[in-house]
Amino acid sequence: MIKGLFGNRNIERILLFLFVNERCYGTQLQTLLRVPLTPIQRGLAYLESEEVLTSHYEGKVRIYQFNPAYPLRWELEALLKKSYILLPAQEKRDYCFVHKEKLPAKKEWKRERSRKKELSLFWERLLKVEKLSLVTKSKVEEKGVVKEGKAAVTITLASPSILTFREKGHWLAGGFPQTAFSNIFRWSLDFRSGLITLEHLRHGIDRPVFLFHLTSNEPHRLESVGAHLCGQDTYFANVAWNDEKIIFRWRVIGLDKNDELIYHYS
Repeated sequence: MIKGLFGNRNIERILLFLFVNERCYGTQLQTLLRVPLTPIQRGLAYLESEEVLTSHYEGKVRIYQFNPAYPLRWELEALLKKSYILLPAQEKRDYCFVHKEKLPAKKEWKRERSRKKELSLFWERLLKVEKLSLVTKSKVEEKGVVKEGKAAVTITLASPSILTFREKGHWLAGGFPQTAFSNIFRWSLDFRSGLITLEHLRHGIDRPVFLFHLTSNEPHRLESVGAHLCGQDTYFANVAWNDEKIIFRWRVIGLDKNDELIYHYS
């Protein structure tokens, strides 16, 4: 879509991946985008030399992200957003899909057993949630719009594998309650498929709005299995959790949306 502007398909892939995920490293791009490592490394080095990207090390891994001081950053992100929206549905998913490395049968069995254990532990943690702090960040405009809110969470257990969160609270202004809000989310655990499904019940219990399938690929972390496409909007998410809190991050990219939602459940 924007290859003609940069003259290089790998540069386009790198920039689109960073637009969606905000950070990356070379072997990650090689695996997720199924391209050779050397041209990806050259592309990353070129973009850093042009000050479009910056990098730093986390352990032995070199992490790349957009340079906040790049003078055309917001114009570039606006272009990347439009390019992403125009991609075919499957290609959109490629930039945020949880790709599993294929393993021999015995190792695959062990991985599935570990995944189900993680989902069970996460389910137990969900049942302990009592309150919510959330932040929404809209990146449509250069300055962005940030909103903060707090809510109480009431849990209803419809069955051992289905529970609902009823969230009632207020958006804050200057640290004080201003505008009331409420949400109802339904979580469903499916051990056989190794997934937790999240739905919004704003239209009622019989008309759920699907949001994500979540699965675990590493301890105390869940990822959305592919991107959910709703019209021109693309939804994807990840969850990090421990005994004290659950941090649930959404991204929503659409024609007039480029939002991040961060839910802190405790």
